[in-house]
Amino acid sequence: MADPGIIRHRGKIEATIRNAGAYLEIEAAEGFAPFLWSFVGGAPIQSRFASMSQVPTETEASRAMSKALKKRGFTFCGPTITYAFMQAVGMVNDHMTGCPSHDACADLA
Repeated sequence: MADPGIIRHRGKIEATIRNAGAYLEIEAAEGFAPFLWSFVGGAPIQSRFASMSQVPTETEASRAMSKALKKRGFTFCGPTITYAFMQAVGMVNDHMTGCPSHDACADLA
């Protein structure tokens, strides 16, 4: 808690340890990647947003993922956090349609 180079919030530190255990349980039971990808049907969701104002902060899929993770023992994983995760790992392609990366990411799906 005294190390300024890491998170010093006791709840978040404890959540990291608890989440690691929950991850291991899911991984052993069914695989963590298949568990996560089940929320998008196994393939990235291809959004067609023209502007940032159209991009949601959460979706039905991120709400379902959040609920399932919490049921399995995770904490600090609300639907906004899970949606940001889904964007970061390529489960949703939220690049604007005018962005060169939109079609490049769509081609990877």
